[in-house]
Amino acid sequence: MEKALNITIQATTNKLGALHASQLVYLLVSIQPPAEFQQTRTSLNICLVIDRSTSMREERLDQVKAAAALILEKLTPSDTLSVISFSDRAEVVVPNSPVTNRTLLMARVQSIQASGGTEIYQGLAMGMQELAKYLGKQGISHLVLLTDGHTYGDAGQCIELAQRAASRSIGISALGIGTEWNDQFLDALVAPSGGQSAYIDDPNRILDLLQERIKGLGAAYAHNLRILPHFPDNVNVISAFKTAPFAQPLSLTSKGINIGALEGGHTLAILLEVNIPPSSAGETLVLPLGIVADIPQFHLQNQEFTTQFMLNIVSGHPLAEPPNDLVEAVQVLNLYRMSEKAWQEIETGHLDKATKRMERLTTRLFEAGYHQLAQNARQETELLEKQGTISLEGRKKLKYGTRALITPKNMPLEE
Repeated sequence: MEKALNITIQATTNKLGALHASQLVYLLVSIQPPAEFQQTRTSLNICLVIDRSTSMREERLDQVKAAAALILEKLTPSDTLSVISFSDRAEVVVPNSPVTNRTLLMARVQSIQASGGTEIYQGLAMGMQELAKYLGKQGISHLVLLTDGHTYGDAGQCIELAQRAASRSIGISALGIGTEWNDQFLDALVAPSGGQSAYIDDPNRILDLLQERIKGLGAAYAHNLRILPHFPDNVNVISAFKTAPFAQPLSLTSKGINIGALEGGHTLAILLEVNIPPSSAGETLVLPLGIVADIPQFHLQNQEFTTQFMLNIVSGHPLAEPPNDLVEAVQVLNLYRMSEKAWQEIETGHLDKATKRMERLTTRLFEAGYHQLAQNARQETELLEKQGTISLEGRKKLKYGTRALITPKNMPLEE
């Protein structure tokens, strides 16, 4: 059991100077399967919840259907699949069942027609009912939402449902198509289970993103992971951000930080921002961490693995060289936060602050070598100065573009 997970912690420093003020330390928690792990495929209990509102007509819905067809080809008879379509009401297109008669299942998916408005709760609730039929019988239960619009009047119900789903070990991922959907809502929807929200600017990318999501879930070594910071009462986690295998903000709850699945062949990495209170020289702060996981290969369920980090408080100003990958992760996280903060200032009418922040973001992106994103930021800054806002497309390009930089594979500078 002790070898079932490999957990390492890197920190921006292991020595802090004694100050009369609080200080920030970043911890990068990396979780991997054991080196001798032989990857096997995990059975899946999958529900696709497809927006069929009027705005999804033609190319968008056609691409979703094509993606569903490919997923059907990749699933096996040991997997179960259900498909829900929704607009202002929901319909079970494919009842949850083992994937056997692919021809029949695909014919049902192809029958989906676009019409009506967008009420996401209807689709989610029906999807959860279908997933429940095989809950606990399959390795991983996961709902994938595909939508291109705002939901109307039911956002709160959707978040409550997502929280209940997480408590039942059901994950949620959400793919937003185009520019009209609410990115803050989709982030909140996937946060309780540590799932992924993604921006699809081109319908042709639906196929790749959906396939990647299902492939990752099928290769999961462990699932239902969460972090338990067993820190002293005066040491607080301010924020948590998943950096790998994809970048995603995480929610802090009284029951820990849900971080999703550990996919075979990939590192699961979480960046914790920790507030350290004023401390005296000579103190050693012990920061214990628990990682809770279900690992089917070891027949482990809700098993906690423990590790800890030691932080020494010293006099003076200790010199330390933080790990390069951790420094880069913090730097690009700050770029993402600048983009988010500028949007908050726009929404609250603080346009002068937003403009100055966008100008700084543009400069920082150019300096870091991310020239295309810098150009996008410059264009949106000019639009902000002229019209008092930025475009929905520009907003999402900056948000998801800077977010993507946080994942290590995207760290090298652009050509």
